[in-house]
Amino acid sequence: MKIASVEEMRDMDRHAIEKLGITEKILMENAGLAAINVLQNKIGIKGRKFVIFCGTGNNGGDGLVVTRLIHSLGGKTMVFLIGDKNKFRGTAKTNMGIIDKLPIEILKLEKAAAAKKNVAHCDMIIDAIFGTGLDRPVAGLASDVIELINISKKKVISLDIPSGVNGNTGAVMGTAIRADYTVTFGLPKIGNLLYPGYELCGELFVNHISFPPSLYEQDSLQVQTNDHVLLPKRPAEAYKGSTGDVLFIAGAANYYGAPYFAAMSFLKSGGGYARMAAPRSVVPVIAKRGSEIVYLPQEETAEGSIALTSKRKLLEAAAKVDMVVIGPGLSLQEETVRLIKELTAAINVPLLIDGDGLTAIADNTEILRSRKAPTILTPHLGEMARLTGKSAVQISSHKIKVLRETAEKLKATIVLKGAHSMIGTRSGEVYINLTGNAGMATAGSGDVLTGCIAAMYGMGLRPDAATRKGVFMHGYAGDLAVAKKGTDGITAKDIMEFLPQAIKNDRAGNIDSKYFEPPLI
Repeated sequence: MKIASVEEMRDMDRHAIEKLGITEKILMENAGLAAINVLQNKIGIKGRKFVIFCGTGNNGGDGLVVTRLIHSLGGKTMVFLIGDKNKFRGTAKTNMGIIDKLPIEILKLEKAAAAKKNVAHCDMIIDAIFGTGLDRPVAGLASDVIELINISKKKVISLDIPSGVNGNTGAVMGTAIRADYTVTFGLPKIGNLLYPGYELCGELFVNHISFPPSLYEQDSLQVQTNDHVLLPKRPAEAYKGSTGDVLFIAGAANYYGAPYFAAMSFLKSGGGYARMAAPRSVVPVIAKRGSEIVYLPQEETAEGSIALTSKRKLLEAAAKVDMVVIGPGLSLQEETVRLIKELTAAINVPLLIDGDGLTAIADNTEILRSRKAPTILTPHLGEMARLTGKSAVQISSHKIKVLRETAEKLKATIVLKGAHSMIGTRSGEVYINLTGNAGMATAGSGDVLTGCIAAMYGMGLRPDAATRKGVFMHGYAGDLAVAKKGTDGITAKDIMEFLPQAIKNDRAGNIDSKYFEPPLI
C-alpha cells in the first residue's frame, strides 16, 4: 500500500476537488462515515455516550460530521471546541451550521477541567483536534486536553492521526493522544506508520474516501509498505549450489557469534551453500556450533582478525560465489579495516555489507559509488550516522529523506534498521516494513537479518526484492518467537530457529495481511 506525506495528501485532496469534481463535502462526509463504521464495529452507537474534541480546522470538521452521524444513529454526543467556531471554513463551517440547528450540546472550552465530568461518564472519545497539519509543539489548552484524555483511560478513536503526532515523521510534538483506534483518510500518512506515531495510533484503519485508484496508486508516491514479495518456487531437482552459494567474510578473536548467526541464518532461511572465511584460530570455535558451514581459514593479525595478506585468496573465493557478505564480527583492527576497503572495491559480485564492514568504509564511501555489482547495506541508526556524516537526531527527524538520498548517492539498497525498518532503493523507492517487535533488540539479531537477506538472493530474488523479503521474514520470525516465548529474553538464536517456520507459513500463504498493510474499511 502506498503511503503519503502530508504534502502529497494535500495535493491529492486538491486534485480530487479541482480536477475530478469530488467535492470537499463528499470527502469529509466519507471520512466521517469511515469513522462511524469503526465505532459501530467496536462498541456500537445507539444509546452510547460520545465526547468529541474538535479543533477549528478540517480535522475538527471531520469530527463534526462524526458527531452528526452519531446523533442520527441514536448515540448521545457532547462536543467540546478547542478554539472559536467562527474560524471554521468551507465544509467544516457548513457542518458547524448544521450542528447548531440540532439538539446537540456544544461548548467552547476555556479550561480542560470543564470536560472532565463528561469524559468520566462517556463510552468513547473522538479525537478531532489537529489531524496531520500540526507543524509546531502542542501547548496551552490543547496540551491540557490531551493530558485529560490520556489519563481518563477511556477508549479513544483519532481521526486521520492522533493529535500531537507529526504526520511526516511520527514524532510526538510535545504531547500526543494515545488512541485505541485511528482511521486515516485517503492513504496512511508516514506518521501513521513510523514510531512512535504508529504505536500511538492503536489499531489503524485506512479509508480511500472515494479517491480513484489513479490517485492512491500513482507512481509518484514512492513510499509504501513492504508488501508481499513472492518467493521463487524451490525446484524438485534443487541442489545446494542452486539455492545460493554465499561467502561470509566474518569473525575475529572474541567475535564468534556474529559470523555464526549470519551464516547459519542463511541456511535456516533456505540458502544452499554457506562458505565462511574467518581467522584461522576462530574457525574451530565456530565450527563446533555450525558444522553445516564450509570453512575457509584465513591468515590473521596479531590481534586475531583477518590479515591483509588474505586478500588474494578472498578475491579468488569471491569470484566463485553468487554473493559475498562482509562485516559480521570482523573487528575494526587497522589492517582488517584496510582489507575491507580493498575487498569492497575489488569484489565483482553482489555484496552485502553489515556491522564492522559498514564502520570500516564509512570514511570512504566513494568505494561504494564506484562499484558495478549490486550493493546492500544494513546499518542501524548509529552506523547510518557514520555513513552520512549526519547526527542520529538529524536522521531520526528526516528518516525517509535521508534514506532515499543516501541510497541514491551510494548506489546501494539500504536497510535502515529499527522499529519498522525501512528499505531504500537507489531508484528512490522506500518501503516501510511492518513485521518485527521490541524483543528483537538483542545482540546478534542484525546478523540473523544479514543471513536471511543473503538467502532470499540465493533463492532467486533480485537484490532489491531479496532485501525487502529478507527484512520481512526476519521480522516475522521474530514475531513467531515472541508469540511462543514472550518479548523479554528472546535471543538471536530464537529468531533464527523460527526462520524455517516463517518460510513455511509464507509459502503456504498463512501470514496475516496486517503485516503487509493496514486494513481497508
